Amino acid sequence: MSPPDHDLPTEADARRELAACYRLFDHLGWTEAIFNHITLRVPSPAGTAHYLINPFGLHYSEVSAANLVKIDIEGNDIGASGRQVNRAGFVIHGAVHQARPDAHCVMHIHSTAGCAVACKESGLRHDNFYSAMLYGDVGYHEYEGVTTSLDERPRLVESLGSRNHLVLRNHGLLAVGGSVAQCFQRLWTLQRACEIQLASDAGAGPNRQIPVRVLEKVPASRLNMNDSTKGGGVSQLMFDAMLRRAGISRDAL
Repeated sequence: MSPPDHDLPTEADARRELAACYRLFDHLGWTEAIFNHITLRVPSPAGTAHYLINPFGLHYSEVSAANLVKIDIEGNDIGASGRQVNRAGFVIHGAVHQARPDAHCVMHIHSTAGCAVACKESGLRHDNFYSAMLYGDVGYHEYEGVTTSLDERPRLVESLGSRNHLVLRNHGLLAVGGSVAQCFQRLWTLQRACEIQLASDAGAGPNRQIPVRVLEKVPASRLNMNDSTKGGGVSQLMFDAMLRRAGISRDAL
């Protein structure tokens, strides 16, 4: 099931927004040589889901609006660009785009902090400022090896469910959103939660726990403050500020 076209940016705007995001990830150090992906859905025929993805073989610093590849959920090169796409990109991202019409943007990283928490039996604990925001909205997916098999898709989708954050066990982090900005803020929050958990674990003594009655209130208060599914709001303000700080111009990409 694909979302209505009016919920999506034009392909030209989507290309600029996504290319800017790739450059921002490079600025933040959220890169893994030529691997990992950020994808963004674009308007497509009814019953289909087309999205943009980075061409395989390029570093994030080389991704531009023009060289992004438009593919369908099976990895077919819709725009006949002739560029190669990493199989893991459409296995994971295609599954999520197909199953979650609200997931216009999907981000996946192998950050050190994210991978480290993904390797811990306990996963992400909700005992710091950022992890508390994610209470009840983090799923877990068991490691099945490098994600290149289509038969893993149903299990991946089930692990995510209706949540917006996913810890891929022994692997890394994934977030979804209704826009690049919203998805970025969600992944940034998840990444910060992992970083702080690792830092707090390095200190002496046990962590102070947050009562469940408090945790249950935190996500709702955060949503009321800044959530947006169509861009705008605090998510977009944050994303735009981060682009300015990194000296990234959409129009130059």
